[in-house]
Amino acid sequence: MAAQEKKQLRPKGILIASILMIVFGVLEVATSFRHSFFGISTSQTILFTVSGTVIGAFYLIAGLLTLTMKKWCAMLAIILLVADILGRMTLVITGLYPINTLENTLGIVVGTIIAGVFALYVGWKWKSFNR
Repeated sequence: MAAQEKKQLRPKGILIASILMIVFGVLEVATSFRHSFFGISTSQTILFTVSGTVIGAFYLIAGLLTLTMKKWCAMLAIILLVADILGRMTLVITGLYPINTLENTLGIVVGTIIAGVFALYVGWKWKSFNR
């Protein structure tokens, strides 16, 4: 087996996290166009739509990158997740994402925490990624 390259399997945790990042990214993009998601409402400006779409795309791309199991892709995924978090904070600070209801406040806080957990998880599983 010395001549054969050992195939490394993708850990289930990374697969699940990647799929969730992709799903959450798609939902974020959809929300940026619909301006509503499970009782959460957003600004209906073009600026929010564009910003929300970019932030959601970062999330989605981060999920796709982690599926590759390459270290440089994992690093880029972490950077995109941090950009997602900073983007969410910027939306709140600029008023494009209103936090005038409990649903909106919980939505942005929980969503941001989840993105942070994904970034930490990818970093924690760093050794699982290949060169």
